[in-house]
Amino acid sequence: MSPLSNAFLDETQILQDERQYPLHAYVCTNCFLVQVQEYAGPDEIFGSYAYFSSFSSSWLAHCKNYATEITARLKLDSNHCVIEVASNDGCMLKNFLEAGIPVLGIEPARNVAETAEAAGIPTLSEFFGVALAQRLVNEGRQADLLIGNNVLAHVPELNDFVAGMQILLKENGVLTLEFPHLLRLMEQGQFDTIYHEHFSYFSLLTAHRLLEEHGLQVFDVQQLETHGGSLRVFSQRADSGVHALSGSVADLIELEESAGLSKAETYNSFAQQVRGIRLKTLEFFVNAKRLGKSIAAYGAPAKGNTMLNYCGIDRDFIDYTVDLNPDKQGKFLPGTRIPVYAPDRINETRPDIVVILPWNLKEEIVQQLTHVREWGGQMVVLIPGVEVVGES
Repeated sequence: MSPLSNAFLDETQILQDERQYPLHAYVCTNCFLVQVQEYAGPDEIFGSYAYFSSFSSSWLAHCKNYATEITARLKLDSNHCVIEVASNDGCMLKNFLEAGIPVLGIEPARNVAETAEAAGIPTLSEFFGVALAQRLVNEGRQADLLIGNNVLAHVPELNDFVAGMQILLKENGVLTLEFPHLLRLMEQGQFDTIYHEHFSYFSLLTAHRLLEEHGLQVFDVQQLETHGGSLRVFSQRADSGVHALSGSVADLIELEESAGLSKAETYNSFAQQVRGIRLKTLEFFVNAKRLGKSIAAYGAPAKGNTMLNYCGIDRDFIDYTVDLNPDKQGKFLPGTRIPVYAPDRINETRPDIVVILPWNLKEEIVQQLTHVREWGGQMVVLIPGVEVVGES
């Protein structure tokens, strides 16, 4: 049982009961799509959202690099249009806008969309699907480049969403999707990236099949290090033929099949792996507290809330966490009710151990926390196992 991972609490709510739901990942033994059951609809989850992309410097660099590369690859200019679905606060689209390329963002979370609009990024605050795509086409708006970064997992109605993307894409346009790679998730025990706001988890096998069923051909794929290991999939209309098929697609599908992602028993063994991680994590915290260590955390990501709630790590173990996002400061983590402060709190209290909850950003965060070593403090990540980081 777990609360929604981004359902942060205020001071009045910590005195009340909290809604929790079963968190159980299932796999289809026909198409091998991994999913969690939908307990809360998109309106409840994304009507107002706590995640802002711009608070990660490494993600900003990732966006800038992608924009530079894809602009050159597709020869984009002022005569083209770039549309991003789930554009968040506009940190991706601003790179194209600065290059003089017309853009449009689609972001259902109104509070996040307002930040993008304030930065000059034209943004529609609506949920995307066939209806919205057809309306935009009727208005004469289609994408030469259509971007969907870390959104596919958040979509409960996959077929409607992908069908909408096919409609919105120009005849010779390109669609790029980025999503955490299921193969890396399973190999490295990244179970904390499984939470209610992520409805689906993709291998290239499943993404390829999904896109193909909606008239989209995957012609290239890149393996990325973002979010603990992601894929960037390049697609075009199946009848386009503008871009030649890269051998990387068949190579990665072969790799996934050799790793057992088309066999049910592979997924069954993952559960045992996760239970082992939980036991080792609990042992670390129990031993640290027995030694009288003070423990704080850095970050308030959704993945951290999955980890803490599944392992039963609450304020008995972690005094507080900190986060750069002011919308999270002054709140309490869902389930564990650990308070969230601004990062200066670490300097003020000098904890013996700082647990980095967004382990996928550990290099970036270690650079921010070098001063922790001045008082003999340690920085620790919990995935794929307990590890002290940032020590020479």
